[in-house]
Amino acid sequence: MGLTKIKDTLDPTLTFVAACRSAVCGACSVKVNGQAMLGCEAKIDEITERFGSDEITVAPIGNFDVIRDLVVDWEAKVSRLKEVAPWIFVKPEFTTKTGTRQSAADFKKFVMNTECILCGCCASECNKLSANREDFLDPYVYTKANRFVMDSRDVSPMAHTTPAFNHGLWKCVHCMNCITRCPKHLKPEKDISNLRRVATQAGLSNKGTRHAIAFKQDLLKTGRLNEVTMSLKTDGLLDSAKQGLYALRLWKHGKINPFELVVPHKPVNGIEGVRTIGRAVEEAGK
Repeated sequence: MGLTKIKDTLDPTLTFVAACRSAVCGACSVKVNGQAMLGCEAKIDEITERFGSDEITVAPIGNFDVIRDLVVDWEAKVSRLKEVAPWIFVKPEFTTKTGTRQSAADFKKFVMNTECILCGCCASECNKLSANREDFLDPYVYTKANRFVMDSRDVSPMAHTTPAFNHGLWKCVHCMNCITRCPKHLKPEKDISNLRRVATQAGLSNKGTRHAIAFKQDLLKTGRLNEVTMSLKTDGLLDSAKQGLYALRLWKHGKINPFELVVPHKPVNGIEGVRTIGRAVEEAGK
């Protein structure tokens, strides 16, 4: 590891974290030339070839408070992880004698999530966290929450879903950086989508769920979005009224038609095909 050689031969004050050297512990995550990755997997020859330069810049991962050099503070992150209760609430039918066995099919539903090593690479590259860390949990937190939501042995999926819902579940901006930078090829954004589905089916409601429901209703009804009623269904009458000047500008530029409030769109050609797809998606999500 290049960092170890620098510490041993050039600068003994250099501080970083490393443990397994086998891409298992997740401790050594850093930014190499601006991209989050595991230090133990970052081969110098491959890095120089990829970037076409012999110069390599190593920095601490992003969206963390830095303690020193390449060491970041995980204490606050662990507290946020605890919000979603990342442990199983075992169903009463399981005992110390019977164990908690489950079918291979049930295990397959969340097996990928168990590969998360809490390296923080997804959080480092998350555009939402870069904009505001206060109202959104780190992507790996949602992955951990969904891991237990999908576990057939867990008696209380909402114990994981509700806190995720209350901590920014609908504020993901879908930049997909959490997927592209995960060294274990996990998909936190997909976990967020599933948690949203579970929350919506459970009746949890905020602007995010209301917008999604209104969007779906419009598509299945006419195949087109009704931008006027969309705002009313999402924000409510009072909040929509507060955006009156903005709505007037949209009307002026032909972006919305206020008459759609009373005269809805006619269904598009092929609407039955749209509805068939909608039913198939609903069935797949059950």
